[in-house]
Amino acid sequence: MAPHVQPSCPGLSRASTLVAASGKDVDGRALASPKGLRPRRRDKPGHDGILGRSVRRVAAVFAVFLVVIASAFTAWVISLGPLPLDKARLVSTTIVDRNGKLLRAYAMADGRWRLPVDAKRDVDPTYLNLLLAYEDQRFRTHDGVDPLALARAAFQLVTRGHIVSGGSTITMQLARLMEPRRERSLYAKLHQIVRALELEHALTKDQILDLYLALAPYGGNLEGIRAASIAYFGKEPKRLSLSEAALLVALPQSPERRRLDRYPDAAREGRDRVLDRMVEEHRISSDEAAQAKAVPVPKLRKPMPILAPHSADQAVAIMKDAPIIKLTLDYNLQRVLEPLARDRAAALGPNISVAIIAVDNESGDVLARVGSADYFDEKRAGQVDMTRAVRSPGSTLKPFIYGLAFEDGFVHPESLIDDRPIRFGSYAPENFDLTYQGTVPVRKALQLSLNVPAIALLDRVGASRLASRLRQAGGNLVLPKDEAPGLAMGLGGVGVTLQDLALLYAGLPRLGTTRPLREILGVKDDAREPLRLMDRVAAWQVGNVLLGTPPPENAPHNRIAFKTGTSYGYRDAWSIGFDGRMTIGVWVGRPDGAPVPGLIGRNAAAPILFDAFARSGKLPTPLPKPPKGALVASNTKLPLPLRRFRPLGELVRAGGGQALHIQFPLDGSRIDVDRADGPEAAAMPVRVSGGVLPITMLVNGRAAGEIDGRRQRLIDPPGPGFARLTVIDATGAADTVVVRIQ
Repeated sequence: MAPHVQPSCPGLSRASTLVAASGKDVDGRALASPKGLRPRRRDKPGHDGILGRSVRRVAAVFAVFLVVIASAFTAWVISLGPLPLDKARLVSTTIVDRNGKLLRAYAMADGRWRLPVDAKRDVDPTYLNLLLAYEDQRFRTHDGVDPLALARAAFQLVTRGHIVSGGSTITMQLARLMEPRRERSLYAKLHQIVRALELEHALTKDQILDLYLALAPYGGNLEGIRAASIAYFGKEPKRLSLSEAALLVALPQSPERRRLDRYPDAAREGRDRVLDRMVEEHRISSDEAAQAKAVPVPKLRKPMPILAPHSADQAVAIMKDAPIIKLTLDYNLQRVLEPLARDRAAALGPNISVAIIAVDNESGDVLARVGSADYFDEKRAGQVDMTRAVRSPGSTLKPFIYGLAFEDGFVHPESLIDDRPIRFGSYAPENFDLTYQGTVPVRKALQLSLNVPAIALLDRVGASRLASRLRQAGGNLVLPKDEAPGLAMGLGGVGVTLQDLALLYAGLPRLGTTRPLREILGVKDDAREPLRLMDRVAAWQVGNVLLGTPPPENAPHNRIAFKTGTSYGYRDAWSIGFDGRMTIGVWVGRPDGAPVPGLIGRNAAAPILFDAFARSGKLPTPLPKPPKGALVASNTKLPLPLRRFRPLGELVRAGGGQALHIQFPLDGSRIDVDRADGPEAAAMPVRVSGGVLPITMLVNGRAAGEIDGRRQRLIDPPGPGFARLTVIDATGAADTVVVRIQ
């Protein structure tokens, strides 16, 4: 039988092929496929698809892990809180002089010494160069962390099995000092890194270095370069030798193991290691290192400076919580006057103390204050500031009596005055040596500090007026309760402090004005306007007289104007002196007020005064030249009424003559002057009664002609303000009124 041949049909063949490929017949029914001939599904994922999905899953998990880690790290950083900068900036309260030199520092509440530091101003560049070269060579360029230093430290740790060098920057070390931790761990290092980055963001490089230099430990309770340099070398770190600088670089690495007062050998080894490293890096020569190594290291701590302790205590009480208090004191002057007081007190005897104050005449600034012979001497009550203690001034107020007498115009330095027994009611003053000089020039009476002439002048000037004028000028006089000023105040019957006496005496070279004393710089002193003490001419005359006072033995003549004083019962010895630049006051005595037989101002206090001027290191400055209107003449060339002074009791003569008296204007009256119609219309009449012709007229201490036979005169009134009118007759009798010109 012939085989069946399928007809050839291309379209059918293609349809059959498509049907076979689809697996369905033309009607859409599924075709049965022979086993093993099923077509492969192309949408089923292969090997590459599975791998891609796995990578995506791992990446997603890793991303979530990173987010968790970042969130945890951020939360940890936030939990650290802000940088404790306020706490890190706490320092010991320091008292400095007018030029910034350290006078005294107070330990912090926990007993640590930590002094503020300005690297550019307070620290030797040699030390700074060594520090940065040894601890952090890239300090100025990194952002708080030095990756190269950390990598080097890690490599050395892995290869050698122990820490060879640290990778901490100065910023990281500062972070550790601000938040100290005992353990050395990866966590602690991470903490330092974070804080270092924050510090670099918050502070400048100079501020970071200043903080580090203030906080770096040096053993015991010493922190910071300044405290260490003062304690170990007895000086500020402004100028350090190479040996000292290397030692200060080495100590903070192991502050307790290298304490100089306990382990000097370990400290020396640390210093030498720093020097060797600097030689290796070619920063210093081997010869320089050898010379530095030959210097022995200190083995004892030196005490912190305590200059001007009384001034410092007072300043701290006023300027509470101020880290740095700047005083007007001069470090160099204070430094030489304190041992002067201590040595002289020891020579004068047990329990005797010495106080000294120096004042700048022009500004009223206190340049030195020595409150006692020894601040720590309990037997001499060392912590009592005797410059502020109220004591009897003895004869030291006499120059102001004479000054007001010169101002009133009834006496001149060359006038004659009697030194003889005299009685004022029940009061009969006597001279210190119980002798009398007879008739002497007023100049000599003041230079010899004669009591009788001074009281006679005070009787004419008025004790109340003297007290009022001194208080007006800033001198606080203390009188017994319910007691009015009397003649006895001229010889010390009043209380006053040494600093107030210095203030008043400084008004003499200022030609009649004073300025309240200032000791703390930075305190508002708007009220420190000049205060009136006396007339310019009178102040110059007093200074000129005191310049000729005989000085102590072996002291130079005519260099310092000064006055001495001794209180009743030998309890206080004084000496106050001045040149054109400075006034110095000295007090000697027992703080408890007990008498010291033989304690006299001229013998005990005056030599200290002249020695104080000599130790100031400057030659005495000349006093001011005579101001306009000053009358410089011998006694014979003075106006007749000024040639001799007569006490008030001699103004009414036995012949029945009437005492000299100004009838017009009245004392305390107000005079209205109209200058619009010319000088003749503005002339002011003065009329007197009594007295013996010729009668001389003075306006504010200056001669204004003579009163005519009718006992009257027209004068040209001075400018607006108070004016003092004085008339003096041929016998020396005088009368004075004060009027107000408007």
